[in-house]
Amino acid sequence: MKVAALTLLAGSAAAFAPAQNGKSTTALQANWIEGTKALPFGSSPDTLDGSLPGDVGFDPIGFSTGPFASFNNPLYQEGDFMTDLEWLREAELAHGRIAQLAVVGFIWPGLFGTFPGSDEFGGVDAYSELNPFKALEAVPESAIYQIVAGMAWFEYQRVIRIKEQGANRVLGDIGIGYPGGWNPFNINYTPEEYADKQLQEIKHCRLAMIGAFGLICQAANSGTDVVSQLSPAFAAPEYAAKAGYFLPQGI
Repeated sequence: MKVAALTLLAGSAAAFAPAQNGKSTTALQANWIEGTKALPFGSSPDTLDGSLPGDVGFDPIGFSTGPFASFNNPLYQEGDFMTDLEWLREAELAHGRIAQLAVVGFIWPGLFGTFPGSDEFGGVDAYSELNPFKALEAVPESAIYQIVAGMAWFEYQRVIRIKEQGANRVLGDIGIGYPGGWNPFNINYTPEEYADKQLQEIKHCRLAMIGAFGLICQAANSGTDVVSQLSPAFAAPEYAAKAGYFLPQGI
């Protein structure tokens, strides 16, 4: 659990670029460059060379210098595996994609409604709970198992490709989409367009991880969904519809 938490923190905290060799360094051994795109007044290790989309040199703690690829990793194969930085980018993409789904899951039910329930499958109100924490207790257990099974399938596809691709890993590849995967929409980007899409994805991933954390804190502290909590802020009070409501009372 500690390893997973450390990987998540590292993936969301830094913009990683691939190293040019298989050797790893520590934050004390790395050369630090003053001034970055993210923080002009700060510094970043020289491992961040801008090779990967979204690398703006933000790594004040030095995560990008650590030997994460081989650390407690049963998939690691010496000489035929991703670099440490690529491994962290893999984690950043995986967590960012989950966070994007989570943000949609937090907002969608309050805006567009929930799935209908049935007496035979958990009750007619099984999916009507908008608070995400209470919803976990309200939905049938079989629905939770379906979600876990779906997540496990995607993770299995990712692990298979990590083993097959080795040092030539296409970061984030789970066999769906462009390039080389199941492509139902026949997407065919130019190299420049593909690089732009990669940049868009990593930006959305990072924003979603921050957004999902905020939504989790909001739901835990308010006890309701974010849409229900914010809706009154966009509703005009009753007195606003009356002529002269802006005049002092009694006039």
